[in-house]
Amino acid sequence: MPLFFYVRINTMHAVNKLHHYRMSLSTTTYKSRGQRVIRCDLCRLAKPHCICSYSPKSTSNAGFLLLMYDTEVLKPSNTGKLIADVVPDTFAFLWSRTKENKEMLAILNDEQWQPYIVFPQQYAQPEREVFCNEMTVPSSKRPLFIMLDGCWREAKKMFRKSPYLNKFPIAAFDPHLLDEAANTSRYQIRVAEENYQFATAEVAARMLAMAEEPVNAQLLDQWFDMFSYQYQKSVCQKNRGNPQALEDYLAYTERHSIDLKGSE
Repeated sequence: MPLFFYVRINTMHAVNKLHHYRMSLSTTTYKSRGQRVIRCDLCRLAKPHCICSYSPKSTSNAGFLLLMYDTEVLKPSNTGKLIADVVPDTFAFLWSRTKENKEMLAILNDEQWQPYIVFPQQYAQPEREVFCNEMTVPSSKRPLFIMLDGCWREAKKMFRKSPYLNKFPIAAFDPHLLDEAANTSRYQIRVAEENYQFATAEVAARMLAMAEEPVNAQLLDQWFDMFSYQYQKSVCQKNRGNPQALEDYLAYTERHSIDLKGSE
């Protein structure tokens, strides 16, 4: 096996690896919008617009567990991978209604973590503990945010049909209680079914803010904006992203002394 392949595998995070695994299960080519675009294997952007060299070398006390609905990980527009770019302890698994993943259950039961399932509070049963816009984490634990990654219909199905998640409290945010800049989604790549729905990475940024990691929360927001703008460069639609996204991101990382992986 050539050295280059080893290097690429070693630089993959959990979502990259899950993408390759899901590809290995496919018997046909997954056809998404922009399927003819030649993409980077990691960031999944068109190669001329690759952002991998700008990926941050950041640290976090929090963790994320992405439970991804079947083909969601195959979509180049998926933003779950941006969470793994920013938060080193990010885990990713394919969701199954009938099969329990022992590796995932081991992580959920690991004593270092306090898992929270991220979902709108209105779907919680009356007896379920809910943290909205602020949270309390036991002093001996680290927060582990469980993200149900798929379209809204798929996320609701995963929430209803994953009984092993029922014992965990819900972490949610009410966008109407946030400032104006934070209560509106900036995701232009896909059209949300409801106005209050946000991209996975946008929700994750708000969870980091709840976990009292404001620098990482803003870093993920900036990284999301850059991905969104670069992605739209390669599709046949008006680019509604922030044309200053790269400059804003570089200024932010410099201001907070965050190194970039491309500087290695």
